Order: sequence, then structure tokens, then C-alpha cells
Amino acid sequence: MASDTSPGNGHTRLEPPLDAAWEALALRFSVSPRHLAEPGPTLAQWLAAAELAARAPDHRALRPFRFVVVGDHQRAELAERFAQGATARGLPPTEVQAARDRALNGPGLAALVVQASAVLDEVPVHEHWICAGAALMNLLNGLHLMGFGAKTLSGSSVSDPAVAEAFCREGEQLVAWVIAGTPRHAAHARRGNDSPVLGLWRPPGPESAGG
Repeated sequence: MASDTSPGNGHTRLEPPLDAAWEALALRFSVSPRHLAEPGPTLAQWLAAAELAARAPDHRALRPFRFVVVGDHQRAELAERFAQGATARGLPPTEVQAARDRALNGPGLAALVVQASAVLDEVPVHEHWICAGAALMNLLNGLHLMGFGAKTLSGSSVSDPAVAEAFCREGEQLVAWVIAGTPRHAAHARRGNDSPVLGLWRPPGPESAGG
């Protein structure tokens, strides 16, 4: 990868065509479902994004994740399962209806399902979660590069038995929802934590021990 990191540049510059990919990925931000319009991804587009997800680092190629697309004709059934879960949690009717409505948010919907268990001693459970998180990011990047906006949400629904049992096989966990569609306007970054995302290692020594 050709780049220029000479002092004073302030950033790494990439040569074409890498700079185009860099610029595109740098513009990916989460987009709220209320800012997403039709059309959503087709099944073929979901599959293309999932194929990018499969490029995530995966120790021993265990593939501890999978994505499940909910079809338009299935959203009403999912909404009832959301309502069942809310009812089981003792929520009042207004909140049960709100839960039902959340299942209908956004043009496209997929579930992230993870199997994080110590299948092999050499692959600790935390590596499964690293793999699943990287896969999710690759999926989101793939959707973004196809022109879609997306957001990952979880909430109480992923833990409701009425919902989870409809997606999970034995040993799996429903982790999150990916809502995708066409952005109504350009996405932008939200104000958040300004702490550095990269630093230099400073091994502990006499100076650090002294405070």
C-alpha cells in the first residue's frame, strides 16, 4: 500500500485507487431508522455484504456468527414476537405497542446471531466476539459502499425468548439488529468521546511507578 506519512502531513495520504476507498469508508456513520427510506438492500445485496463480513479475522475458521435477513412479508410476525416479549416483561399496553412498532422500523432488517463458546481450547471465547464484531463492521461497510445507510441496535428484544427462539439454534445468542435503507440525507458524525483511538506503548518502569 503506497502512502505518504512524512512529518507535517497530519494524516496518511493514499495513492489512487486506495484513496477513493479510504474516503468512502471515512464517510460511514450510523443512520437512524427514521432517516432511512426505501429501497432497502435486496437479498443479493445483503449476501454481497455478508460475504465481506466473512473476511473478518476468524481463528481456526470457526465462523461464530451468521446474519439472518427478515423479509418484508415476515415483519408482521416478528412484530408480534416483539409484542409477546414486551408483554412477558410486564410492560403496559402502550409500551407493548411501541415494541411491536419497533420491529417494523426501517426498509431492511437483518439479525446478527453469535455462537460464542469454548469449542476449542486454543480459541478463547473472547476471540469469537472479536470475530463477530469485525464481521458486523465489514457488513456495515459493505452496505455503505453500496449506497445504503445502516444502524445496529439491540435493546430488550434480543433477550426475549419469544424473539430469540425464532432465530437461534442451540448454543447461539441473538445479539443485534441491522437496519438498512437509503439515507434521506448525508450521514454525519455524532459528538462523542474525543479520547485518542491510538497511542504509543509505554512499558511500566521506575518513572511511571513514581506517578
